[in-house]
Amino acid sequence: MLAAACASASAGSAAAAPVSAAAQEPAASTPEAPAPWLYVANQVSATVSVIDMQADCVVATVDLQALGFTSNAKPHHVAVEPDGSYWYVSLIGDSRVLKFSRDNELVGQAEFTAPGMLAMDPFSDRLFVGRSMMAVNPPQRIGRIERTSMAIEELDVFFARPHALAVAYEGATVYSASLADNSIATLDVETEDVELSRVEGPTHTLVQFAVSPDGRWLVAGGELSSQLLVFAIGDDPVPDFRAAIDVGPAPWHPMFSPDGATLWFGNRLANTVTVVDTQSWTVASVITGHGLAEPHGIAMSPDGSKVYVSSRNLKGEYVPEGAAAGPEQNGTVVVIDAATRQIEKVIQVGRYAAGLGTAARPQG
Repeated sequence: MLAAACASASAGSAAAAPVSAAAQEPAASTPEAPAPWLYVANQVSATVSVIDMQADCVVATVDLQALGFTSNAKPHHVAVEPDGSYWYVSLIGDSRVLKFSRDNELVGQAEFTAPGMLAMDPFSDRLFVGRSMMAVNPPQRIGRIERTSMAIEELDVFFARPHALAVAYEGATVYSASLADNSIATLDVETEDVELSRVEGPTHTLVQFAVSPDGRWLVAGGELSSQLLVFAIGDDPVPDFRAAIDVGPAPWHPMFSPDGATLWFGNRLANTVTVVDTQSWTVASVITGHGLAEPHGIAMSPDGSKVYVSSRNLKGEYVPEGAAAGPEQNGTVVVIDAATRQIEKVIQVGRYAAGLGTAARPQG
């Protein structure tokens, strides 16, 4: 089922009209009780789609070229303030991290070479930035942005191609991982001391981390090994390797459910979504269906009832009804009922739908 755009979009459109400043919000939204937004980085289109997570439809499309950025800006990942007041997007091609208000007004930016993943610290003013997978030999440093001023400094992690990021211990610890080898950096935010550890075995290419809501577990998906790696961090910030679980090709961005009972992620090369039971650390479900085409980003509704998965769809494997077949297809966001694990809607967004972001939940 294709989700239509919200009423504020032009009639018959699958997405809201592009905007360069303020988006139209539903009348029911107020500063005291704003509708939860989901932000979708459309990497090829150089746009960001804004989805109302109550109505599951696009309410605005932020056109980065209209704001002076290039057609090669490559928006990749999104982070959102806990109260939804501001959101941030990394631009791989333009080497910027941008800050927008809830009304989609550009209010700040920071320069950073080939930014990729973003990790929000909801306990402080800090936002951490990794390097893009597309960056072949970037500096061996991650970025730390003071969100109020957008001032940025770079922190050494001492390994090649730092990509995966996570914040834990109420913002006291940041984790980064190398795409080039099996190195993980544990960074003390206050002292800037770094402890390096390695995961044994073949090169995993750790794509992204997730920290469990209780702060006990750190997990990462291995693109090349097709494994989910599980680390204990409850008693010691340095990850203690516990298990490697076979989960299918290219496990991408992982996400814990709010109660920590399940872990969700897309398998980019299998067009599936895997659900892992975190009590037994076994695969509980594998979800297939309409709209999953190179799944990439993941997010969950505030109440935990719905899971959102973006798909790049660069091969044109998902073709909307009435559209001509071929690779020039838009990306999608699939809405999954978390209880039944069934696909409920397919929302069309821009081309190469990559990272997703919604209001940050405190973790770890």
